Amino acid sequence: MKIVTTEELKKKIDAREKFYLIDVLAPESYAARHVPTAVNVRKGPDFVERFAQEAGAQKDAEIIVYCSSPTCTASVQSGEQLEAAGYTNVAYYKDGLAGWFTIGQVQ
Repeated sequence: MKIVTTEELKKKIDAREKFYLIDVLAPESYAARHVPTAVNVRKGPDFVERFAQEAGAQKDAEIIVYCSSPTCTASVQSGEQLEAAGYTNVAYYKDGLAGWFTIGQVQ
């Protein structure tokens, strides 16, 4: 799975590129702070079904998942679930909220 850095993600957001940015943390975490443009689809056994329902992304759409920090594995696991379900352009934002917060961009 491709890895996206903070700098790459910021460029994509600033350029208003079309992609799905998915926060896989709990809704409470998302409500407290999240990366701009992100949609919250909590990690779990039914993640792929909820993602399909809430995001409606095509199988070849660019999808970037993230969680709290580089040590959090929820985004990698969620990305792997998407790939196993046939999504072909999945990446994860390795720095997560911690990385985004260090550049002062969390809303």
